[in-house]
Amino acid sequence: MSRKNLKIDEDNAGRRIDNYLFNIYRSLPKSKIYSMIRKGEIRINSGRIKPTHKLQLNDEIRIPPYLIDFKNDGSDLKIPHSRVKEFNISIIDQNDDYIIVNKDPELSVHSGTNNQFGLIDIARASFPMLEIDLCHRIDKSTSGCLLISKNKKFLRHFHNQLKTDKVTKIYEAILVGVMKKDIEIKTNIDVSTKEHHHKVQESLDGKKAVSNFKILKKFNSFTHAEILISTGRMHQIRVQSANLNHPIVNDRKYGLFNLNKYIAKETTINRLALHAASISFCDLEGKTVRYKAKKNNEFDILLTELENLTIKS
Repeated sequence: MSRKNLKIDEDNAGRRIDNYLFNIYRSLPKSKIYSMIRKGEIRINSGRIKPTHKLQLNDEIRIPPYLIDFKNDGSDLKIPHSRVKEFNISIIDQNDDYIIVNKDPELSVHSGTNNQFGLIDIARASFPMLEIDLCHRIDKSTSGCLLISKNKKFLRHFHNQLKTDKVTKIYEAILVGVMKKDIEIKTNIDVSTKEHHHKVQESLDGKKAVSNFKILKKFNSFTHAEILISTGRMHQIRVQSANLNHPIVNDRKYGLFNLNKYIAKETTINRLALHAASISFCDLEGKTVRYKAKKNNEFDILLTELENLTIKS
């Protein structure tokens, strides 16, 4: 019975064999891939390997014959043409290595219990011949800049910058209350708490999270702020804002429930008032690039409506 060999190119050199196969056979259970490696059904250059083995350029991976025609691309997932069209409209810029999009609020980056597909599924449907991956994440309720890689080389390159805090992101937010002055917040955020409390928490056991809050404009009862972050912890700005007693307007997880209801009634808008306005990083040529994403109409309407709205204490 014939077998199929996969040859490793420059994009995939340096990757672990298990992660590489997870990407190639996305619909195949990970336990099955580990089993095939353990039994020697999958080999590299005719030799047995461990799941942690690092691939080298021009390595040949032997694949069992029954996987040759395995449907791994999620072909059963039907992405409406309208969503693909909306995705293409949201593209700010792209090149051979990455795509920058302006994500709409309430669009999940991944599929989940309440949504059949996420932005990454739409992106893969738009570029079916490329290895599309998310470079980072932003919350479902947050709008703005999101970076998507077109190849593994750039993905690794960007992740290395994330690990060394060399990626700069600037957000805009509308905060409850009037901030007195600009402030830098340095805390540790523990994402493991989300499993039990459905929220992340500031904790000495967490990872460093640094945010610089800059006042753009003070309203009667709110503050339009710019927040610069060099770290990207889950819900970083949301939990830090709440702990400053300036939660983000319409934050249903860390905000003020009754106030959110009041604001939604007064403005007819209930979107989270948080927008990823810009992102800067180094491309593969070492050049620093920066991209900006426009706020959508709802955010601007909130700014206008809240400017003269006063909260009674």
